[in-house]
Amino acid sequence: MATYQHILLAIDLTEDAAEVVARGKSLSEVYGAKLSIVHVIEPISFTYGGDIPLDFSGVQEEIEKQATAQLAALAGPLGIDEQSQHIVLGRPESEIHNLAQEIGADLIVVGSHGRHGLALIFGSTANGVLHGAGCDVLAVRVARHS
Repeated sequence: MATYQHILLAIDLTEDAAEVVARGKSLSEVYGAKLSIVHVIEPISFTYGGDIPLDFSGVQEEIEKQATAQLAALAGPLGIDEQSQHIVLGRPESEIHNLAQEIGADLIVVGSHGRHGLALIFGSTANGVLHGAGCDVLAVRVARHS
């Protein structure tokens, strides 16, 4: 069985994040591993492809500010210091891979909604993280909220 030294929790800041955080915390206690946490924000320009000639910088800054506060609220009780809390802009899959490599994580814990069919093909972050990570990945099945 692998012994993990550094676990990266990759969360989406929805109510499902608590399940991912709980699993990562449990594993860090079992292995005595360091915990880091990341939330990736997709820039608004990705959503609109740059086709709308509006300045979204104020909105983007507010999103980042709120995400930073939410991440700190989750990380504090886990004992994750500020240097190990990461808010990153970009595509979640690639940014999670990059950060895991940069910080030397040997396990990424990410939530999975268990999507099937078209939903899986067109946008499963967990699937993207799994297929390209340079370390182990644990996809935590999170409850569906309809």
